[in-house]
Amino acid sequence: MTEELGRIGPQHDLFDELRVVTAGGELDLTTAPAFARDLVVARHGSGRLLLVVDLRGVTFMDGSVLEPLCAAWEDCRERLGWLRVVHHRPGADLVFRAAGLRDRFPRYASIQDAWRDVPADRATADRGT
Repeated sequence: MTEELGRIGPQHDLFDELRVVTAGGELDLTTAPAFARDLVVARHGSGRLLLVVDLRGVTFMDGSVLEPLCAAWEDCRERLGWLRVVHHRPGADLVFRAAGLRDRFPRYASIQDAWRDVPADRATADRGT
């Protein structure tokens, strides 16, 4: 993806073996290939893989990102790890819901919540009690 879209790209070594891919701007048919490359770069290497995909800066998202996200999710699972998605805009949730992938990609409010496996719905419920 290009700088104009607010891309930050893969980040490594934030929390031990955790890797983070951050996306911004629009994720659609034209930008999905660059997003997919970022996911591949973040998965480089061997061993257990914990990956957070931070979509908080994404202003629009369509279904073209589902294939690379699912491939990354499967790779993480095969390597005894996980992939979690951080987002707050309703568009991402709508894409996951329409594809039947909300269970695979529950919403996390922050990278730290994703690291601790505290989905946004659970965090909100915990605060209310």
